[in-house]
Amino acid sequence: MIVRLAAAQYATGSDVDENLDTALRMIDEAARENPTVLVLPEFGNHLSVYESAEHCWDVAIDLDSAWTQRIGAAAARHAMWIQFNCTVRRGVGRITNTNLLVAPSGRLAAANDKTVLMGAEGIHLSPADQPAEVVDAGFARLGTYACMDGVVPEVPRSLVIRGANILLNSLNSFALDEASTHIPVRAAENRAWLVACCKIGPLLPPDRLAEFAQNLGVPSAMLRGAGESQIVRPDGVVVARGPRDDEAVVVADADLSMCGRPRPDGTDVRRNRRPAVYAALAQPTPGADDHRRADHVRASATANVHDVAALVRNGSTLVVLPELALDDESIDSISAALVGTDAIVVSSRRRSSPEGTSHCGVAIGARGVVLHQRQIHRVARHGWVDVLGDAVVTLDAAFGRLAIVVGDDVLYPEIPRLAALAAVDVVAVPWAPGGEPWDVELCLPERAAENRMNLVAAGPENVVISLPPDFTLWAPERQRPFDGTINLPDIARARRTVTADIHPIRSLNRRISRDTDLVDGRPWRLCQCLTE
Repeated sequence: MIVRLAAAQYATGSDVDENLDTALRMIDEAARENPTVLVLPEFGNHLSVYESAEHCWDVAIDLDSAWTQRIGAAAARHAMWIQFNCTVRRGVGRITNTNLLVAPSGRLAAANDKTVLMGAEGIHLSPADQPAEVVDAGFARLGTYACMDGVVPEVPRSLVIRGANILLNSLNSFALDEASTHIPVRAAENRAWLVACCKIGPLLPPDRLAEFAQNLGVPSAMLRGAGESQIVRPDGVVVARGPRDDEAVVVADADLSMCGRPRPDGTDVRRNRRPAVYAALAQPTPGADDHRRADHVRASATANVHDVAALVRNGSTLVVLPELALDDESIDSISAALVGTDAIVVSSRRRSSPEGTSHCGVAIGARGVVLHQRQIHRVARHGWVDVLGDAVVTLDAAFGRLAIVVGDDVLYPEIPRLAALAAVDVVAVPWAPGGEPWDVELCLPERAAENRMNLVAAGPENVVISLPPDFTLWAPERQRPFDGTINLPDIARARRTVTADIHPIRSLNRRISRDTDLVDGRPWRLCQCLTE
């Protein structure tokens, strides 16, 4: 079935009535393209900055307000589903940021509250206290979320697990890396269509721009909606994208038969999930861990096992090889080359045991093999595997805590997340991905970014991903000029061998903004479906 999807990006201000008129104008403009589903930006009723709690309450809407009535009438007039986002009064003293989904009948079909609040949003707004409702639209099942809920993997993942095959994301963001990385990866990892709509124009009142620019360390000219609203296929390919700074209606026809489709090699990443392994995702984050973390260490990824000794002599403390690069003889020779060093070399091998055959990640030190990690999810190219792993195993190396992710386990956001909950600083990924563009371009940077971990991967392309020194907004230690990204790591890539410094100590800082932690702030209370 083919369904037309659309996003309408535009600017808003501080006049609630004027903002409603703008929304209705953009709905009428989008209707000329005859979409079935239309998404509008986040914080549609008012800018996300308030003078006081009373002001926030005054500019919020009620569920039966003119906003729902008039947008409902527009939805009925144009026979389309419309998602819009406003701050909503939810009882005495409680205000939420809410995605409101209106059906073509004009009725309000869902009111789903934002789960992860970004920075100052938490001053006056309350997060969701229950999972978002997935709406059966007949032609598809629609799941809604807002902005920061897509910078962490749990919210989109839970929507798809509960049946959504079209994800609707309203944004109010000045971060360029949301459009380039965080948005499309959510479509690809969940095998779902995604419509994302971001604002343009100033995100703050003109008279407060200088104040916020100074506090954030962001030039006032960059505190504008990032635009680039987009529609993404279930394989992570962006099929339509809006401009950075102009009003636009972004439209694409979606082939719903692509939803849930296996990867080119036949691996079904939806069916192959292992909920029983993910129990920690629905539990509080463990307490602080004080294991040793180096400030920096040199890491290499290489396609050639014969380069290992030279890389270690030249200062690499971690070397990652592609999957299945090891046998008993090569393990012994590598271990001998590491004598007198703290270096660790990672790859994988077939491993037989009385239980059967596993694909096993291996970390080698001067004393031989110091860590085994079984592949956790089934992979079509490794049909010979009959024993899977049931946990993420870690190693406290001289430079920090290390985990190995093998097979296609890095494609599943749950596995790197489990590593983050185990206080891992560096993930080694020996792999040979199954042939989709998002594998290296999106997946690897996203796993490092969303978990605040360094990542070293070896395969068809070798990648070293390092955490940058400046990360948290609203932090006086921020040093580098703001480049438009807030959660994008440093990436070094090469076909044969790549070497770069990684920074294990920086994994301690997971705070993307004031009171917003990428790991501790994950919505674990609402994630029970991930483990069932």
